[in-house]
Amino acid sequence: MGNNYDIILIGLVAVFLILRLRSVLGKRTGNERPPARDPFTPPAPPPATPRNGDAAQGNDNVVPLPTANQPAPRPSNATSGPGGIRATVMPTATPGVNAIRAADPSFDPLGFAAGARAAFTAIVEAFARGDTATLKPLLDGPTFTSFEGAIRGRAERNEKAEGTLIGFEASDIAGAEMQGTQAAVTVRFVSEQINVVRNAEGQIVDGNPNEVQKVVDLWTFRRDTKSSDPNWQLIKTESEG
Repeated sequence: MGNNYDIILIGLVAVFLILRLRSVLGKRTGNERPPARDPFTPPAPPPATPRNGDAAQGNDNVVPLPTANQPAPRPSNATSGPGGIRATVMPTATPGVNAIRAADPSFDPLGFAAGARAAFTAIVEAFARGDTATLKPLLDGPTFTSFEGAIRGRAERNEKAEGTLIGFEASDIAGAEMQGTQAAVTVRFVSEQINVVRNAEGQIVDGNPNEVQKVVDLWTFRRDTKSSDPNWQLIKTESEG
């Protein structure tokens, strides 16, 4: 009889514990969210660093390298100067550039284009000011005479030129040749300028101070490759279009 009471008592305790656990843990209804991670499962290893040739996944700092199946990039003869100014050796000028470099190995097309832009700026600004002293060493004899005549005519008409060079889009080498020891290089300048001419009363007779114009000029420079003087002189100017 005592054993029966013990069994009944143990059963009541078991029922009490089951009810207690259900009140604490609740019932599973099938709508519960799965645990974020099984605590007994080790965390996943960090993503491996992409190997050469692997595409980067969500990492802007990883640049995929070309694979054997990708075509190699085509080389370009275009170069870029300060400020993104295009400076290209055009196909028609390539043989002449090679001839100049054979006569003067120090000749560098990109360096020449930069120097030509500086000369262009100095000449355009000096011409607008009527500054013949600055122009003379930069131009050969006939070209200087032409510039000087234009400045003198402007003065006789009591006109004043106002020129503002906004910037360059390009300074491409459009032509080049050797004439004996003389190297000649033609540069195609694409620039943005504001040009105005005023009369003695300050009235505008040509140009618009509020209009930026795209100007395309072909300027030819010459230098004796046997001379110790490294400077080039402007020998010809013309406008394109």
